[in-house]
Amino acid sequence: MLREFFLGSIKIHILYHASVEPIYGSYMIEELHSHGYDISPGTIYPTLHHLEKDGLLIKEERIVKGKIRKYYTITEKGQEVLQGAKEQIRELAREVLKEGEDTT
Repeated sequence: MLREFFLGSIKIHILYHASVEPIYGSYMIEELHSHGYDISPGTIYPTLHHLEKDGLLIKEERIVKGKIRKYYTITEKGQEVLQGAKEQIRELAREVLKEGEDTT
């Protein structure tokens, strides 16, 4: 059940990083790992393809060390979705963490 929650968080991470600079699959696996996610190529690549299919990312193929690497950047639609996600995260954090209240 937690996997479903994490998948939503992973998508937000992907959109955020793709808004900062072009990303690729193995980079995102490492980045997500640094946040405690154990993501396999079997999860990250379908997720990237799905975000591209939904128009949230755009793919560019580049040759790196003789191999084709697929880089993804956020689209305008992706920016809008990311902005909406940020607003929901803020609202959720305020409610769950009870900002402004002393809970100690």
